[in-house]
Amino acid sequence: MDMSSETIITIRGLKNSFGDQIIHDDLDLDVRRGEILGVVGGSGTGKSVLMRSIIGLQIPDAGDVQVLNENMIGREEDEAKNIRRRWGVLFQNGALFSTLTVAENVEVPIREYFPFIKPPLLDEIASYKIAMSGLPANAGPKFPSELSGGMRKRAGLARALALDPELLFLDEPTAGLDPIGAAAFDDLIMALQKRLELTVFLITHDLDTLWAICDRVAVLADKKVVAVGTIEELLALDHPWIQEYFNGPRGRAAAAGLKGH
Repeated sequence: MDMSSETIITIRGLKNSFGDQIIHDDLDLDVRRGEILGVVGGSGTGKSVLMRSIIGLQIPDAGDVQVLNENMIGREEDEAKNIRRRWGVLFQNGALFSTLTVAENVEVPIREYFPFIKPPLLDEIASYKIAMSGLPANAGPKFPSELSGGMRKRAGLARALALDPELLFLDEPTAGLDPIGAAAFDDLIMALQKRLELTVFLITHDLDTLWAICDRVAVLADKKVVAVGTIEELLALDHPWIQEYFNGPRGRAAAAGLKGH
């Protein structure tokens, strides 16, 4: 996949803490335009906290975060809102509004940013996004509680795509899915990335996903990003967590499965 060397997210010297517990300390990371970057790390390494710092839901103690060449720390709300319009987020549990139908959920960000768009066109846009996410047309009028876990994730993805983002944040998108459902979701992300020329920031612990669709992988350990590269490049490093993660039984099985295709 073609990737420009242009950096779409730049993080320097990031520090996050909760009370006395330091989660990140002097963390640096670059995300390139057009890549699918996987983010991995052990429990408690702050993968979701890192994502929340980038999208403005977590105010860091220190450091700089630039997204789409815009500094995100300390922005006025109006300015930050204009930048946020250029990305979409799929949270781990889908984070759908339970009292709204799937179509109404997809329409929420459109209504927020484009209040002048009237219902017939709103419904048409929502239907298009629902179809893009691989859901059947009859999913639109359903409530989240009427959907399977995999369909709820796709509904969340449809909402994340509502504003035609350049950048897509995915937090554990295949968690809780069976292997067939997870593979189908991976295929969908890769197809959307190519078709829409998205940059994807993907938090996952799914080794199959990392092997199948990620261009590079960033490893969180020791309160920072200790390495970023292709899986082959990471395997050449002697960091104990990296070796245990990628060379353990599951890592070997995932690699063998990919090579078997």
